[in-house]
Amino acid sequence: MNYRERVIVALDTDTLRKAKQLVKKLKDSIKIFKVGAELFTACGPKVVDMVHEAGAQVFLDLKFHDIPNTVAGAARMAAKMGVFMFNVHISGGLRMLQEACIASAEEARKNNIAAPKLIGVTVLTSLNQEEMNGEVGIPGTVEETVLRYATLAQKTGLDGVVASAKEVAAIRAELGKSFMLVTPGIRPAWSEKQDQSRIVTPKQAFELGSDYIVVGRPITQAKNPAEAAQKVFEELPSEISH
Repeated sequence: MNYRERVIVALDTDTLRKAKQLVKKLKDSIKIFKVGAELFTACGPKVVDMVHEAGAQVFLDLKFHDIPNTVAGAARMAAKMGVFMFNVHISGGLRMLQEACIASAEEARKNNIAAPKLIGVTVLTSLNQEEMNGEVGIPGTVEETVLRYATLAQKTGLDGVVASAKEVAAIRAELGKSFMLVTPGIRPAWSEKQDQSRIVTPKQAFELGSDYIVVGRPITQAKNPAEAAQKVFEELPSEISH
């Protein structure tokens, strides 16, 4: 797998029409599209079907966080839709994570399809240290919290975590090379920071050890999304060492 196959584009739009237009423009270069809460709430499973029909894969970014039984049910539906990857909030606790893993695997076996990659959300990249401590009430540093959550995710059988690239090196050192790291909050060198706090460039993210990066507005809001995607590719290292 080369780096082009590890760049995920976020379809953060509010209609199926807009999402379909973006997928049509990008499907020749982008192989995985992230479907988040806004788009899925507006369109439901048909947006997943649309991406699959275009020959691409889906990262279902709904960040499930509820009682274990409810999250298990959602995990079954995600697996049944055939998504490549979906996520849950690690702060939901051990039993919630375990039941999500079991439900996803069972549903995949039942339908004779590959089980989705299940990853956990650590600390949202929009949160900085002061906000995490003072507003949310989580003590310690961001890195300490991320490592604690990532360790719990690995313990319960998740494939990896969503984390800022700024914590990637620490997670790799603690949990090894096989644990999947998906990095949002990516901003190319030529783009604006916008509302993200803990961000890095695509090149930095891969050099630090990210397995996948998620890029949204710098590509999707560009006048020419395909050209913007190519500019992202041009920033990346020639080879991925992990």
